[in-house]
Amino acid sequence: MREIIDFYGKYNEEKRLLRPYGRIEYMTTMKYIRECIDGREGLNIIDIGAATGRYAIPLAEEGHRVTAVDLVNYNLGILRQKAERKGLSNIVAKQGTALDLKKYPSDSYDIVLFLGPMYHLFTEEDKVQALSEAVRIVKPGGRILVAYIMNEFGVYQFGFTEGNALESVKEGKLDKDFHIRNDVSDLFSFDRLEDIARYNDKVNATRVKIIAADGMANYMREKITAMSEEMFQLFFEYHLATCERMDLMGATNHTVDILTK
Repeated sequence: MREIIDFYGKYNEEKRLLRPYGRIEYMTTMKYIRECIDGREGLNIIDIGAATGRYAIPLAEEGHRVTAVDLVNYNLGILRQKAERKGLSNIVAKQGTALDLKKYPSDSYDIVLFLGPMYHLFTEEDKVQALSEAVRIVKPGGRILVAYIMNEFGVYQFGFTEGNALESVKEGKLDKDFHIRNDVSDLFSFDRLEDIARYNDKVNATRVKIIAADGMANYMREKITAMSEEMFQLFFEYHLATCERMDLMGATNHTVDILTK
């Protein structure tokens, strides 16, 4: 946990989502959050792993009651400053972890955002515990949006593009089926679709749909940065037209699994 706190104390997650390739992930995720909102006003939303409020602040600006929870107090300080500058009294920032949500009552939230915690949980036990807490606090019929980093992107990017594959095999961090076996010292955890389905089964969550939040964008960072705005918008239209296709899902960097109970 100390490693994660140190990492996010230095890394600017919000800046990543403002870069051209990150905008694809952000705009796509916001589209599906608003789809879950479905025009309703004044919803009770909790954002677990809220960081500096990239999602929480706009949702509060739209009039929803937002509880923003993050492990890193530095991030929460930035979030509070932003909320104060914007005069938002309908957002509360609290320090906490996805593994312990006891202070939040059952059946309380219309929407639960889990757009980061699964990146940093390394055992199935922890992932199921966190997901079970998300299911517990959402209202019956509410929505939970859970983000994952996908295994094949990790193998391609960190294994082969960055040249770590042979060493990873020797260290046992890449098994014979090319499933990544990370631990907390690596900071990030990776999943396949069958892993995600297994977690859902264990907490009795029902999938509404799963989306590729960024699709091919992270494979094309330089190309997307160089695009004209017109070309960028066309790429985004293509992405939205294909981001629910299951035949492409395993290759994306990030998925967002949309669940209900």
